[in-house]
Amino acid sequence: MHRFKDLEIWKKSRFFCSEIYKVTLSFPNDEKFGLTNQLRRASVSIPSNIAEGSSRQSNKDFARFLEIAIGSAYEVETQILISSDLGFITPEDLIELSNMLNEIIKMTSRFRATLL
Repeated sequence: MHRFKDLEIWKKSRFFCSEIYKVTLSFPNDEKFGLTNQLRRASVSIPSNIAEGSSRQSNKDFARFLEIAIGSAYEVETQILISSDLGFITPEDLIELSNMLNEIIKMTSRFRATLL
């Protein structure tokens, strides 16, 4: 078992989730149950799956939860691109969020590879 609070991927994904919440505050009200909700749920899923997977007894099980976290990260990536297309986020925010997310994906993928 791993202590998820000590994992850098968990810390970074938790911070990223907070950033998503901040950015989506400016989304149109009619997107409250659309992209706003989808982005928030998918971003919360990243650190949540890392935390849940860390409690598993086997590295194989933990690796599966990391795979789910990576899937959620790609879901978020799609949603921030759509949000940008619709003008809900600025080009600067898109770059910043994309950079953070790419780092999380790379770090999580590398960590996952060490467990297999």
